Amino acid sequence: MRHPAAHQTAGADAAAVRTRFTDPLITGPARRARAVTGVLGGRFSAELGIDVDAGEAEVERWFLAATLFGTRISAKVAEGAFSVLNEAGLTRIGQARHVPSEDLIELLDAGGYARYDFRTTSRLQALAEIIDERYEGQTAEIGRRYQAYPALRTALIALPGWGPVTVQLFLRELRGVWPGAQPPLDPRAAFAARHLGFPGTEPVALPQVARLAAAAGLDIRDLESGLVRLALAHRRTAPSCPGGDQCAVLNAHAAGRR
Repeated sequence: MRHPAAHQTAGADAAAVRTRFTDPLITGPARRARAVTGVLGGRFSAELGIDVDAGEAEVERWFLAATLFGTRISAKVAEGAFSVLNEAGLTRIGQARHVPSEDLIELLDAGGYARYDFRTTSRLQALAEIIDERYEGQTAEIGRRYQAYPALRTALIALPGWGPVTVQLFLRELRGVWPGAQPPLDPRAAFAARHLGFPGTEPVALPQVARLAAAAGLDIRDLESGLVRLALAHRRTAPSCPGGDQCAVLNAHAAGRR
């Protein structure tokens, strides 16, 4: 026979689990949307102290940061490298053309890029050269020249080291800033939206997420980025996570923030 105290303890543990998975802070689509950005974060640019809505100089900083994010390295290391470069006065990609390779390598090493320092240095300098030669040394010129999304995406993918993931990251945070910055919803964000049970028709597309962002009082860019973060956090647990209000990953992060 089970001891009464053990039965009470087990009951308390079960109640704690039920409470955790029905946390009122993440119950309901709008609340879950706010929880995603509040717990996991929104735009990567804002996290770095970059305000892309504030003008071309800030977009230049975001272009440099997105270039660093494009390497197969953790977001934390990319953020660290960006901060080191900024502190050294390198705030736009065009400057890399005039920085000696050994100095760039030293800065990237200081930011945690030791495994990729030579390759990234070469890529930054090649990119700076192209921006100088094709776009008058200004990233903003790309946005002015290509005002339709397909042409803008093609131009960006042609840049050294800029693949589809980097372009998606860069442009989704420039929605409303550049006319051509109108990428479709990131597939990872669509997965996370379905996983959380957000309302809308299938397949999940940008208009549904935009409506939910408005209902939750969020910037669509923050919600999409937050959903991408949630998808990345589910890399190993997606098949076993119940999703919706019971999303184990979102609940665990919410509990960790208290």
